[in-house]
Amino acid sequence: MKTRSLVIMAMLTAILFAGQVCMAAFPNIEIVTLLVILYTQVYRKRVFFIIYAFALLEGVFYGFGIWWFNYLYIWSILALIVMFVRSESPVVWSIISGAYGLAFGLLCSLPYFVSGGLGGGMAYWVSGMYFDVVHCVANVIICLALYKPLHFILRKLERVPANVSPGAQMR
Repeated sequence: MKTRSLVIMAMLTAILFAGQVCMAAFPNIEIVTLLVILYTQVYRKRVFFIIYAFALLEGVFYGFGIWWFNYLYIWSILALIVMFVRSESPVVWSIISGAYGLAFGLLCSLPYFVSGGLGGGMAYWVSGMYFDVVHCVANVIICLALYKPLHFILRKLERVPANVSPGAQMR
């Protein structure tokens, strides 16, 4: 990975983490879903560097509990979905991010099904359904409002400056 690319990945990870921390006071209202969608669209497979660095930062900042294992697969699942859906429509991504918000609690309950059995997993999932609805609505609104401007900024960031030779472009 070239230095420029590494620096951009680090900056995008920091933005993802800072966005999550700054919005932590608002339960299940977050910008992480939208940023993972956009990062995946622009950086494709390289997004996994960002996702796993973000998960590591989450663990260091909040502590490594059973919830932390969710972050190792939750955001990767979203990235894989983005890789299969080829669209730049804010409406399409708002629908997907809303559905993802609804499914988030179920996806997060998987470790609790393993550690607490069927009852533990169901209790965890059902107790958080209200928050999944909030997550859904917030994701739709955030995506509709911010998809286009953030997509534009990321695409502009990926453009190579005029003084860089064509062979030196990031791949």
